[in-house]
Amino acid sequence: MTIIDGRKIRDDFLEEIKIQVRDLKYQPELFDITVGQNKLSDLYANLKLKFANQVGFKSQIINFPETITTEEIILKIKELNEGLNTAGIIVQLPLPPHINSQKVLDSILPELDVDCLGQENSQAFYEGRGDFIFPTAKACLYLLDKIGLDLKGKKIVVVGNGKLVGRPVSYLLEKRGYSVKNITKQSNNPKDDIKKADVIISAAGQANFIKEDMVKEGVVVIDAGTSEENGSIKGDVDFEKIAPKSSFITRSPGGVGPVTLAMLLTNVLQVAKMKKTSN
Repeated sequence: MTIIDGRKIRDDFLEEIKIQVRDLKYQPELFDITVGQNKLSDLYANLKLKFANQVGFKSQIINFPETITTEEIILKIKELNEGLNTAGIIVQLPLPPHINSQKVLDSILPELDVDCLGQENSQAFYEGRGDFIFPTAKACLYLLDKIGLDLKGKKIVVVGNGKLVGRPVSYLLEKRGYSVKNITKQSNNPKDDIKKADVIISAAGQANFIKEDMVKEGVVVIDAGTSEENGSIKGDVDFEKIAPKSSFITRSPGGVGPVTLAMLLTNVLQVAKMKKTSN
């Protein structure tokens, strides 16, 4: 059994990004928009701020009160879009119910939409012509590549079909020619499908959803799920019980999350380099 250390992979990426940022003639700026107070959102926003600044970006969290309107957020985003050094704008989800999240995301210029959540970038991704890949999906594929596993003929199960992980991960794997079984709440006999899987990528967002009796010996587990339980961040997988049965496994937190951050900052660096070229 090998535990994949996402933090080590992240740190290696950050060192390389830092070197490339030093070669730029300006300091790229990354903006993270949050609304209200949310423990998970605030945690992720602060981590992005910390590591973005560490590699040399100028990063800022812009927090709006819960009472903010969709139009007011869009007005601020349009202002940020015009910044000469702006190299990325992200919006921390979920937003409060009264906010039109998609309108907010679509107001980010596609060339600055480093999370790939605006309709234009999302459509371009699924048409195979996009500049960006969803960071978490990109992280999951990188981790599978990192362990050097030949996926040909393997039974791959993706748990969840969300826009951030499940759907784009399935698409990327299918694009490579692999057969993928996607498990959703509507699936029949999901436990049977998970039990047969050689590779499980889970993004259900339900703490300890995958139990020891739901996996076979030698399984590869990429846990991309996060949820809050009793004040702690939990993954989808009952790690302590499943790890001994697995050949490779990620912790959550500490696995996919750190690599996702690295992939996000790689997207920001991509924008920064394009701006350098165009200026």
